[in-house]
Amino acid sequence: MQSEARLYPVERDPKLRFIIPAVVAMGFTLEQLDTTIITTAIPAMSKSLHTTPLMLSLAVTTYVLVLAIFIPISGWFADRFGTRRIFTAALVTFSLGSILSGLSINLPLLICARALQGLGGAMMTPVGRLVLLRSFPREQYVTAMTYMILPGVIGPVLGPVLGGFLTTYASWRWAFFINIPFGLIGVVLALRFIEEEAAATRSAFDFKGFFLFGLAVAALQYAIGAFGRGGASIATVLALLVASVSLFAGFAYHARRTALRPAVDLTVFRDRAFRIGGLAGGLARMPMSATPFLLPLMLQLGFGETPVQSGLTTVVSIVGSLAIRPLLSRLMKALGFDRLLAGASVLCTASLAGFALIGYSTPVWMLAAYIMLFGLIRSIQFMGANTLAYSELPPAKLSAATSVGAMMQQLSGSFGVSIAAALLGMIAGPRHVLTVGVFHTVFLSLAILPLAAAPFFLTLDPSAGSSVSRHVRSGKAAEAPGK
Repeated sequence: MQSEARLYPVERDPKLRFIIPAVVAMGFTLEQLDTTIITTAIPAMSKSLHTTPLMLSLAVTTYVLVLAIFIPISGWFADRFGTRRIFTAALVTFSLGSILSGLSINLPLLICARALQGLGGAMMTPVGRLVLLRSFPREQYVTAMTYMILPGVIGPVLGPVLGGFLTTYASWRWAFFINIPFGLIGVVLALRFIEEEAAATRSAFDFKGFFLFGLAVAALQYAIGAFGRGGASIATVLALLVASVSLFAGFAYHARRTALRPAVDLTVFRDRAFRIGGLAGGLARMPMSATPFLLPLMLQLGFGETPVQSGLTTVVSIVGSLAIRPLLSRLMKALGFDRLLAGASVLCTASLAGFALIGYSTPVWMLAAYIMLFGLIRSIQFMGANTLAYSELPPAKLSAATSVGAMMQQLSGSFGVSIAAALLGMIAGPRHVLTVGVFHTVFLSLAILPLAAAPFFLTLDPSAGSSVSRHVRSGKAAEAPGK
């Protein structure tokens, strides 16, 4: 009986190997989808809501900002009230936010509804990840992580396709209404198949630290975004940056001294694999996450494609993401995390720079093939870095790490989009004329970031995460089990 009690859910019931990841992936896909789904719908939305496309960017940034700020508190809620209960509540909240977004009649109402969506998404991402990690044994983490990360790769790509299609043939409001049936199905399946699990001990939460961290992130996000939207003086932006740094420093000082459970558990960064996978991986992730935002704009504004055409062109990156999934375990075993991720970072740089070679004479088939290759490279980097991050953490740290890791992923994605928008605004000049040349310059500028991340991956020990990757290098590795 004791041996059976220690079995993971997927070991007790093999069919859960597919059902649990499917339910969690549904939530992840909805959350990631809404990061980009309104990008191609912005012109139609601006006319319907009697505002400008520039102001509607607030509907995008509000969602991602609330998502990132509230992620740190989700792990505490899961431990206190149970993973199934919180994951289900997140699906309900997200669905309600989708309904209100689709019914919005002006920009303020839309922003509030998007904030509600962000709150639901903030709970879905880390709690869903925690459900997976508590359902699969450690040696099956790669499988679990694949199901977890893949929606994060596919969602931002499907967003522009669905947004363009629904806006063209139905209404921009259906870009939000389409979430509702999936949210309801997710609720029913989660209540049926996910086991309730809460922490044995319930600690108080550090709301002061949460407040400090949230303000720091909000100030930094707004400072970056101000460059792209314009309307903010240099003095204002600098003041926001100083305030953000000060608040981050204040939070770090407070987190080291508080007796409460910290809003962001900085101790998880003591784990080298988590630190490099999260920070260096985030550096490489920023420009790769910005590409699903940049590419449809370049195809529409630069090459004159319709929203549907640009969406159908970019969606082929999913093929690359799917193609590499069954090979990722073999790559990890053959190369180890250090070589795999350093090489993937260099390939990320090359793939971003390659977009600067796309011109009016580029054949459609060649563009599609290149975007497919980009999707493959991005998937290697995303899934590899995230698997590394959780590969050596003790079970007691999984709750805190999943919360911090999910927050870092969202922040790197939102910062990437904000940096890309800022570069577009600065390079295009005061009149913001977005030509093909402007987009080429932005892609070349962003290509620097993954290359800067590569050296950090090379500092990893060759045996880092070997319990997950099963990588063995040289004769010395054979001695490792005895040490």
